[in-house]
Amino acid sequence: MLNVFTLSNGRLFQEEIESLEELSRFRPIWVDLEDPTPEEKRWVKQYYGLSIPDDAIDDDIEESARFYEEDNGELHIRSDFLLADMEHAHQVRVAFIVNNVNEQLRSHGVLFSIHDETVPAFRLLRMRARRMPGLLSDAKDVLLSLFDGDAEYCADTLEGIYDALEKTSKNVLEGDVGDEAASAVLATIARQEDMNGRIRRNVMDTRRAVSFLMRSKMLDAEQFEEARQILRDIDSLDSHTAFLFEKINFLMDATVGFININQNKIIKIFSVASVALLPPTLIASVYGMNFKVMPELEWQHGYGWALALMVASALLPMWYFRKRGWLK
Repeated sequence: MLNVFTLSNGRLFQEEIESLEELSRFRPIWVDLEDPTPEEKRWVKQYYGLSIPDDAIDDDIEESARFYEEDNGELHIRSDFLLADMEHAHQVRVAFIVNNVNEQLRSHGVLFSIHDETVPAFRLLRMRARRMPGLLSDAKDVLLSLFDGDAEYCADTLEGIYDALEKTSKNVLEGDVGDEAASAVLATIARQEDMNGRIRRNVMDTRRAVSFLMRSKMLDAEQFEEARQILRDIDSLDSHTAFLFEKINFLMDATVGFININQNKIIKIFSVASVALLPPTLIASVYGMNFKVMPELEWQHGYGWALALMVASALLPMWYFRKRGWLK
């Protein structure tokens, strides 16, 4: 899908392009290629003179090759954006190309973005730019707003993680954690830990991209200050992810502790049963020996006396354990 975004009266307007002729009718500040076809890439290359690398959104590209500047003035940035789907949370690789130096090219002053999936930060920017006149003035504002939107999306996701952990914490600290409940708690903790780790990786990547923009010296004073504010927001997110990791570790330890307590209760029951049955076993073993001189064997009520003795020897330890509170 090929979309171009133009500014009119300070508002961002979207146009979906279906032919090369339509592309030539607009003067956009942002051209977004979402899962583009080879034909759409050809239109962009033909009209803007822009060469889109074949590995633009490959995940296995070297980290050192994700941020660079071409000889013709094009700035290339490859950054990851979070997609916080609980069923399949992952990062979406987005390639940005912006030319703010070479005015001879039609690509001058236009931000190009290439990605395979819909990115929440992109939707957030489009919604805000339609409702807030004057939010954007050029392609650099769009790029910074996308990074800012990604940081805000990560912050919203962190709040969701915190709420989920609060509910889990309440269930754990109530103390009645059975095997099924413990399994559900551990699954929830594992999901939140994975999401928290993805957010931390994502904000680290965004920090690198914004820092590269600041070093490129293409930002004016106001945009430079906005970039610094984004970095401050990212630092606060980084601190919050560290706090959530500590909370996750605490809940994990508490849940494992309750599981161990439940297992100890089971072991205690078996231990009590073993001790209680030891005296009857000893009595049965004594009277099971084949000695000639055993007076009790000739008693008329010897069998009943032996059974009564075994029952009494089993009940006496049970009474003692119950009195000491070991059977609770």
